[in-house]
Amino acid sequence: MNEKLSRIEMLIGNAALQCLSEIRIAIFGVGGVGSVCAESLVRSGARHVTLVDSDCVAESNINRQLSAFVSTVGRPKVDVLAERFADINPEAQIVPVQALYSMDDRGRFDFANFDVVVDAIDSLAHKIDLLATASEAGCKVFCSLGAAGKLDPTMVRTASIWQTKGCPLGKLVRNGLRKRGFAGDFMAVYSEEPSVAAATLVNADGSAPEVHGNSRKAAVLGSAMPVTAAFGLALSSLVIRSVL
Repeated sequence: MNEKLSRIEMLIGNAALQCLSEIRIAIFGVGGVGSVCAESLVRSGARHVTLVDSDCVAESNINRQLSAFVSTVGRPKVDVLAERFADINPEAQIVPVQALYSMDDRGRFDFANFDVVVDAIDSLAHKIDLLATASEAGCKVFCSLGAAGKLDPTMVRTASIWQTKGCPLGKLVRNGLRKRGFAGDFMAVYSEEPSVAAATLVNADGSAPEVHGNSRKAAVLGSAMPVTAAFGLALSSLVIRSVL
C-alpha cells in the first residue's frame, strides 16, 4: 500500500484507486472551484490531469483560489498549480495548458485524449459548447454551475443537469443545451441558496471601471471560499465515485 494514499485506498479499495490513477482528467477553469477540484483529485490518487485556464493570478483571487498567493500574482494559474501538485505527487503527470476554451478554437483540444472532463468555466456560450462537445466525444462530464454570490456551503447540491433547481445559471445552461439539440446527461454541482449580493460592473482586467472609460465591462458577483471550495470538493467526489 502506498503510504501517501493509504487512507483513500482503505476507503475505496485498490481496484478503484488503480482506476483513478489511470483515467485521464481534464479540468477546464482552475479558479475557486476548479483549483480545489483538481487538488482534491491529485491528493486522492489521480495521476493524469490536464489543467486548462488562460488567466494569471490576480490579487482578487487570493481570497479563494489555491494558486493565489502574494508571491504568485501575475503568474499563470495552471503553472502555479502544476508546481504545487508536483510537490503533492511527483509521479503525477500534470499538463498545464494556458488557454481559453471557446467555440472558435475547440479544435485545439482532442477530447479523445480524455476520459473525464470537468467544466468550471464562467462564459455561458463557451460553457454550453464545452459540455456538449465533451459529452458527444464520449467523455464522462461533470459541471459546476453558479458558485458566486453565495455564502452557505450547506446549500450545495449535486444532480443531473436536467434536475438542478434554484440556480439561474442551470436554467440558462439547460436552455442552451436544448437549443443545441443535446440529448445527453451529466451531473452538475449547484447551490439552492439565493444570491446574497448584487453584481458589480468591472473592467475585463478586474479593475473598477472609470466613469467615462470605454473598457469592456462585465457583471461580477462576489465569491467566498467556503462555497467555491465546496463546489470543487463536490465535483471531485463525483469523479471519484464514478470510478467505483
